[in-house]
Amino acid sequence: MIRVLEKKVADKIAAGEVIERPVSIVKELAENAVDAGASVITIEIKNGGKSYIRVTDNGCGIPAAETETAFLRHATSKISTAKDLDAIRSLGFRGEALASIAAVTHTELITKTADEKAGVRLLIHGGEILAKEATGCPDGTTMVVTDLFYNTPARRKFLKSDGAESGQIIDFVSQIALAYPGIRFRLINNGRHLFSTAGKGDLHGAILSVYQLAEYRDLVAVDYTENGTCVKGYISRPSLTRTTRRNQIFFVNGRVVASKVIEKGVNEGYRERLFEGRHPVAFLFIETDPARLDVNIHPNKREVRFDDEKAVTEIVSKGVRQALGTMAAVTEVKNIFTAAPKETEIRAEQTERKEEQVDIKQILSTKRRPERKPEPEVKPQPAVPSVREENAPYTADLSVKVPTVKASISIEAPGQKPFDFADLEITGVIFDTYITAVDRENFYLIDQHAAHERVFYEKLVGEYLADEKLRQPILTPIMVEVPLDVKENEYDWLDSLGDMGFAIEPFGMNSYVIREIPTFMSLSEAEDFVNVFVENISSGTQLSNTVVINKLITRSCKSAVKAHDKLSMPELRALMDQLAACRNPFSCPHGRPTFIRLSQYQIEKMFKRV
Repeated sequence: MIRVLEKKVADKIAAGEVIERPVSIVKELAENAVDAGASVITIEIKNGGKSYIRVTDNGCGIPAAETETAFLRHATSKISTAKDLDAIRSLGFRGEALASIAAVTHTELITKTADEKAGVRLLIHGGEILAKEATGCPDGTTMVVTDLFYNTPARRKFLKSDGAESGQIIDFVSQIALAYPGIRFRLINNGRHLFSTAGKGDLHGAILSVYQLAEYRDLVAVDYTENGTCVKGYISRPSLTRTTRRNQIFFVNGRVVASKVIEKGVNEGYRERLFEGRHPVAFLFIETDPARLDVNIHPNKREVRFDDEKAVTEIVSKGVRQALGTMAAVTEVKNIFTAAPKETEIRAEQTERKEEQVDIKQILSTKRRPERKPEPEVKPQPAVPSVREENAPYTADLSVKVPTVKASISIEAPGQKPFDFADLEITGVIFDTYITAVDRENFYLIDQHAAHERVFYEKLVGEYLADEKLRQPILTPIMVEVPLDVKENEYDWLDSLGDMGFAIEPFGMNSYVIREIPTFMSLSEAEDFVNVFVENISSGTQLSNTVVINKLITRSCKSAVKAHDKLSMPELRALMDQLAACRNPFSCPHGRPTFIRLSQYQIEKMFKRV
């Protein structure tokens, strides 16, 4: 027998789709406050939000006559027609949040608009309105939510520990505080003040207010626009990385999202700049026409779908590469010696693992070419409180006309001048390995081994991709022997070596002869390269895969490049000219920096002159 469910039952079922745990409630109420035009939002929780959540804002408030309507399912002031779904700027719009929250909690609403003399207090238990009365209160809205899932104990037992639940709330509030640095956010947990932001629109300042890591002071600004899509925010220098992607937070039109499309763009931008298995820190904001994306593909709006995903990935990649090609991104000596890698990294990553987190993007690295990157003048920032981060977005509503809220983000970009090798003056070499150079304000150490490796790698990849191969015949052919399992798929790797500029052919049972090599290689370099290349080929290696070829080239370059060679001044200059012509002159193919910088101020400080 088919029957229509009672409203109480239907509301509890629907609430389960929107309210999964305490962080869901905090998210809905905080984002309602943002949509209401608030400039100050205070969030207080107890016992991980399971027993108590209070969100107070100074927004527009709800008219007294509409307070009850606000708790009806699909009652919203954000949209009125289906056409509005193509231009959503607010964080909430479906009109499900308040009804869902009220269905499974004890809820108290206190609200007042600017043009009303008194406010309204509304008390709801399990979706039933118990009381409505006038009350004195400031303009804005306060929501107090207690006893989550008191009437659905089966759901309550699936909640995690207080620490785990509060961790997710802290993560979310941290993220929304960054998404709206023009709003002052304050977070209180079990009576303890965790952090508050200034609300002055300074994104970097907000990052430092939310996270207690001093290393975030040296983040590099990103600011790039193409075809109406803007990428802003901050990313880490290649010298600051993590073992997970938890420190990559993405926002699209002010909404915190998980996006493999944006992740891929970050991967592309950092390609060849990091060691394998390391991930950069990134706080990136994408602003685009709402008509170009769909924010309604996930019940909690954790994901968005872009009309042109490839274009968004490319724009993010370009923005990251442009930022990494500035003076601000060059590795500094202090990043290596004073960052206390073990202490800072272990502390940060222990914090990351402390609580179980809700899906924070995990993706494999991608394949693409980078460009160049440089350095910044260090700018001290205020010290900070503490927190972490996660992933959660939204479903909220308020039955009242609200102002359109747009995140106002100030991006400070010291040291954003593109790095120019022409400014460097070579002064010598130390230990037959490190080239010394200066410009007007800095001293540089260039690793000639890493620099040559980068040049070697890019030339080899260039040969592989080029239609016309530049080869040089050799008087004495090179003989190469290979294992039998490698011999079995010889035509694959013979073709690959041929694409790199080698003329190689079988010469006996498991021997091969090389009669021509790439023009930029010496005889010994060519022989070493081929031997290591062949050693790295295992049975079943798919050499038709360009990623595999790229990894083989990367591994093989290491043994082929010069180490501890004594170079003359003309050779040093030639190497620097070749490095300057590379797409990514700032790291070797394995992710090590090709050079580091020490500013004049840092040197004077070491000698106690300042």
